[in-house]
Amino acid sequence: MTFTFAIPPADRATAVAHFRARLSVETDVSDVHADLSARTPALVVVDSRGVAAWTQGHLPGAVHLPTAEIATRAAELIPSGSAVVTYCWGPGCNGATRAALEFALLGYPVKEMLGGFEYWVREGLPVVTETGLTRRPVDDLTAPTATITCDC
Repeated sequence: MTFTFAIPPADRATAVAHFRARLSVETDVSDVHADLSARTPALVVVDSRGVAAWTQGHLPGAVHLPTAEIATRAAELIPSGSAVVTYCWGPGCNGATRAALEFALLGYPVKEMLGGFEYWVREGLPVVTETGLTRRPVDDLTAPTATITCDC
């Protein structure tokens, strides 16, 4: 008996349903970057953090809409028919999850960006700061140093 399989894996139908459900509500920084670079129509990326965090740095093209303001301001900032991707600080924060829930309650198709701002930066993707567009070196523990995608 191993630790990994102390509880047997789910049957095929359960596994397919589980992983399909996760992919229906989650995306990752590499896919969001690819869609933003391709200018995917009707995609709106929402930074749900506060003003200080937004000012420190945010994704190019993101809309700043703190979670507490989504219910009252989403209609004025997010065009009807848009698909929304939310992000917050990173995997240790559930702000993007709370923001995604707010958008779902309003009827928007929505996904949460796994890894948040932290993994966007760690993968060496561009960030807008008060001084302009910048990039940090790729963290080789989160992404290959020669490309922006892990090819997974």
